[in-house]
Amino acid sequence: MSIDSERSYTARLTTVHGEVQVDLAPMAAPVTVNNFVHLARSGFYNGLTFHRVVPGFVVQGGDPDGDGTGGPPYKLPDETNPATFTKGSLAMASSALGVSGSQFFLVLEDAPHLARSGVYNHFGRVRSGLEVLAKIKPGDEIQSIEIGEA
Repeated sequence: MSIDSERSYTARLTTVHGEVQVDLAPMAAPVTVNNFVHLARSGFYNGLTFHRVVPGFVVQGGDPDGDGTGGPPYKLPDETNPATFTKGSLAMASSALGVSGSQFFLVLEDAPHLARSGVYNHFGRVRSGLEVLAKIKPGDEIQSIEIGEA
């Protein structure tokens, strides 16, 4: 672990449409937050795209292959928690393909069914920039993700 779960962490996602500020939740999902922070600080996400956009549902990115099948050579553990999937939630994608290592999604509208439909590690919430997320289109670039720590 390179994060301290007692500290607070933020992520600033810079896109072609502007910035999105996210509060990360290390107490709720320490391994997932640690992984996201590590990847962001190493520049992993810089230049990747948002490969999946479902209007009124989610914006998803973080796939180095750009098609929803890629990620690091590991899978994160289940860190499901009681957080609800409301508008602005940040979670790690999960599938049988083992993409739960780098692909993340941001919820555009309340989606309570996500808490029941699979293992999605909820690990943050948008503080500002929901209007930016609404402009994202498939193929739009994640210019950078910068991590703040307090």
